[in-house]
Amino acid sequence: MASHLVVGVDGSAPATAAAEWAAADAQRRGLAVRIVHVCQQWPHSESTEYCAGALEAAADRAREVAKSVKVTAEMLKGNVIEDLIAESRSADSLVVGSRGLGGFAGMVLGSVSMAVAGHSPGPVVVVRAPSALQHDRVVVGYDGSGHSEAAMTYAIEQARARGAQLHVVSAWQVPAFSSYAVTYSSLLEDIVREETRTARERVIPWHESNPDLVITDEQPCEHPVKALMDAARMADLVVVGSHGLSGFASAVLGSVSHGVLHHVSCPVAVVRSRA
Repeated sequence: MASHLVVGVDGSAPATAAAEWAAADAQRRGLAVRIVHVCQQWPHSESTEYCAGALEAAADRAREVAKSVKVTAEMLKGNVIEDLIAESRSADSLVVGSRGLGGFAGMVLGSVSMAVAGHSPGPVVVVRAPSALQHDRVVVGYDGSGHSEAAMTYAIEQARARGAQLHVVSAWQVPAFSSYAVTYSSLLEDIVREETRTARERVIPWHESNPDLVITDEQPCEHPVKALMDAARMADLVVVGSHGLSGFASAVLGSVSHGVLHHVSCPVAVVRSRA
């Protein structure tokens, strides 16, 4: 088991929020925090000074948030994406801001955040801003695939550490029919009943194996991104697999995970099975 979280910072407001989130998470789960800043070589002599300042400010903020947590910091020189992915290999998880400045020069969600979420071997948490409200609720997208199993395991750990409720969203979509689909109304009703029953039954073992948690679930017949967006309005964290099958129909990062990262305002964890 990894004993630390890694936070990639760059002096931006989302990166500061990421450092705060990581410090609080480390305190809840008994982990250390390693803060890194990848200092790109700019054509200005002030670049190293800026990098050092961004790194120190993030470390100071993390220590303020979680005084009992061991916080270390290191400046790296290389490629931002490659260095962060390398750091994630030995970490419990990698935490980054949704977009940044400085070392992430001009990057927006879809570049650094999207790249590390798509290629890091473990969980990647993307943080947009400090949380204004606490809902005591973790939401996870689950479809029974291997990656959603890993997402569920991570979500359960997060809910337990927070003393929070876990809400499982198993969204699915009706297969496309022709314009004469009204002819198949009874067939559609059968599909709805069967898909809802199957999705509900997949969650039952998780209820049984985690009696200490309050676990609720829903099986909406709609696109997974829309279902997770709706559930996220009252969530402290949304957890998704890096891609899935079944109701998440062959989704890869760029569809469900991509959509959630772009449209959900609370922190989002993208989890890939290390195996």
